[in-house]
Amino acid sequence: MTESQIQTKIAKRLRDNGWLVTKLIQTSMNGIPDLMAIRKGNVIFLEVKKPGEEASELQKYVIDNLNKAGVFSRVVTCVEDVDVHLSLIHI
Repeated sequence: MTESQIQTKIAKRLRDNGWLVTKLIQTSMNGIPDLMAIRKGNVIFLEVKKPGEEASELQKYVIDNLNKAGVFSRVVTCVEDVDVHLSLIHI
């Protein structure tokens, strides 16, 4: 499965659960995660990778800074990763 196909499945799962989801294509910040989702005042950022692939050092740096700023941000490789992460933070 391609990264794009994984993103599509993740975005659908989030939308089916009431999230407003957008793919971040070009921003003024290099390394920003692929997907941003908003629901009930909560914002999450998800960097989608194929299984076995890792985020770049820049992506890891941005994700770490988003988390330090209080914004939930993670690297995910499948829909199940999203389910697990969101169940842990009770959004």
